[in-house]
Amino acid sequence: MAHHDEQSRPNAAREAIEQGRATLGIELGSTRIKAVLVGDDHVPLASGGHAWENQFVDRTWTYSLDAVWGGLRAAVAELLADAEERHGVRPTSLAAIGVSAMMHGYLAFDADDDLLVPFRTWRNTSTGPAAAELTELLGYNIPLRWSVAHLYQAVLDAEPHVADVRFVTTLAGYVHWRLTGRKVVGVGDASGMFPVDPSTRDYDADLLARFDAHAADRLPVDHLTDLLPQVLVAGQEAGRLTDEGVALLDPTGTLRAGTPLCPPEGDAGTGMVATASVAPRTANISVGTSIFAMVVLEKPLARVHHEIDLVTTPAGDLVAMVHCNNGASELGEWAGVFGRFATALGSDAGADEVFGVLLREALEGEADGGGLLAYNYLSGEPVTGLEEGRPLVVRTPDSRLTLANFVRTQVYGAFGTLSLGMRILTAEGVEVDAMYAHGGLFRTAGVAQRLLAAAVDTPVAVGRTAGEGGAWGIAVLAGYLASGATQDLGTYLTTRVFADAEIDVVQPDPADVAGYATWLERYEAGLAVERTATEVL
Repeated sequence: MAHHDEQSRPNAAREAIEQGRATLGIELGSTRIKAVLVGDDHVPLASGGHAWENQFVDRTWTYSLDAVWGGLRAAVAELLADAEERHGVRPTSLAAIGVSAMMHGYLAFDADDDLLVPFRTWRNTSTGPAAAELTELLGYNIPLRWSVAHLYQAVLDAEPHVADVRFVTTLAGYVHWRLTGRKVVGVGDASGMFPVDPSTRDYDADLLARFDAHAADRLPVDHLTDLLPQVLVAGQEAGRLTDEGVALLDPTGTLRAGTPLCPPEGDAGTGMVATASVAPRTANISVGTSIFAMVVLEKPLARVHHEIDLVTTPAGDLVAMVHCNNGASELGEWAGVFGRFATALGSDAGADEVFGVLLREALEGEADGGGLLAYNYLSGEPVTGLEEGRPLVVRTPDSRLTLANFVRTQVYGAFGTLSLGMRILTAEGVEVDAMYAHGGLFRTAGVAQRLLAAAVDTPVAVGRTAGEGGAWGIAVLAGYLASGATQDLGTYLTTRVFADAEIDVVQPDPADVAGYATWLERYEAGLAVERTATEVL
């Protein structure tokens, strides 16, 4: 990213704000609402945030709409104060605004624009029968969390509210609608509502017709599209901030109405933008509580795979997503154990230092982990067909238990399920030139990056500023709109946003690749032990 030190040019930052050249990006994540103000060179100028949590109400994971607006106002207020503190000025006019949020889920409104049932988020897994029936009907993998699965499950369950539904949208689509009055959604977010055809960059017409015929007389409209938001692609204007929108976002009235908004997007799309991986043959891997890979395809997959979700970039290119429920949490638990041991010995090492020492030790381990196995399954894992998880460390009497092998296999364990999903893509002939990795695991230079390169047998890139995130990504999409969007999005990112980016690329080491392949074979066979553990423990 073109991250110059803004302190050395405070006047430039102040001028960008005063002259209305800055863009505002807002993302509603699952635990935090973030707002970022970005200059015309894509450098963050100010930020604000607000912590929130989903509630489990009547067996449904939800957030109240009051919490949405209270959180947004708090994040924007903090951002305005931060801008004044850092640059002596509060933004009034902006070049553009973008809204992003966690994808999928179900927000259903009636003819009077009233919410019919509490927001059903992506976390709800109550849509199994609908997802299975639609996957079969459409010949397209419809995951549990997709909006159409939620809508159709309500039909199957004969929920009384279905008769009154006149509009269904995502969280980003809802916030954008209230700010602008327009019922639209970005193509990436749309692709988590209903399948998108990459050739039209709109909902798939053939699959819509199939759904309409199947659901005839069971929905209050003849065509599903009458309920869905209009699809827009990156670079298209998606409406302007209204006076009502200003009042919702900033009751002080500092921000002015009339600012254009880019299409609202999902967090998958903003993650792709934030890692410059929107062009075919690029990919990004996010490692946190869960781990997932997003691979931009050159052509559609030949077969339907329940392990692979298909979504799109904000420009409408098809993306294969391998999503695993379990990521780096178990590695973090072990780091806590070793940290406590260090403290008991009298060391004052902090958590980051302990984590760094353990990760660097992993590089001393044997390439195949010395015969050790580690399963990071704190919860169930759809990719390997497990409904529950049991974290395990397994070894044979002749395996070599050393600290280096132990930590190496814990890191391998974080990547194991992902490798099995990626193998499906390899069998489909999908090729990737580079993977961009992000998440806390990559803060320790070179370790997880090198082992991930072995796991996916592809060069892995890590940015020096791997923590910008989705709010910055949607601010960049707003900047793309403000720029006039004359280049395609991929070119814009590589030439305008990431031209000066400091990126470290690690090539896969052949010995690591061979060792990991041996380990993965053992890991796959050992899944029988994991299954048994879920049955008896």
